[in-house]
Amino acid sequence: MRNAARARGEDPDELPRTYAAMINDCIADRPSDMAVCVHLCRGNARSMWFAEGDYEPIADNLLNLTDVNGFFLEYDDERSGGFSPLRYVPKGDKKIVLGLVTTKHGEMESRDELKARVEEASNFVDLDQLCLSPQCGFSSNAIGNVITEQEQFDKLAMIVDLSKEIWDTA
Repeated sequence: MRNAARARGEDPDELPRTYAAMINDCIADRPSDMAVCVHLCRGNARSMWFAEGDYEPIADNLLNLTDVNGFFLEYDDERSGGFSPLRYVPKGDKKIVLGLVTTKHGEMESRDELKARVEEASNFVDLDQLCLSPQCGFSSNAIGNVITEQEQFDKLAMIVDLSKEIWDTA
């Protein structure tokens, strides 16, 4: 994606600042009780994707310049890189929703592995600022992903149950 931006004559290092300013302009007059979050989608059609890579090149500008309440970040496999870019998350109320559960296939993730990954992410940002979710919606188009409806429900139920366990909200 960075090479494609350069090919269009754009500076990929400047784009996060440009996009943050555009988002901020769009939501500047939102009501004080309205939460706004951004999902960084890497593609989600037919259980495939179009982008991969670490959040490092954009993390500082994205997380600090975008005036939103939270970010939904995909972390369901190695294509998303590690959690170290989360060190740029400002202390406070901004939430990072860790998309650790894949929507691309029905195989259930290990609860212990998910807990370990949340714990790993908490080395970079306070646990109270973290949340757990699927990495994306279960389908970005009418064709959908290679996952059954029951597998989707099972994954969502596991996320709710595991979130209660991690954040002690039972």
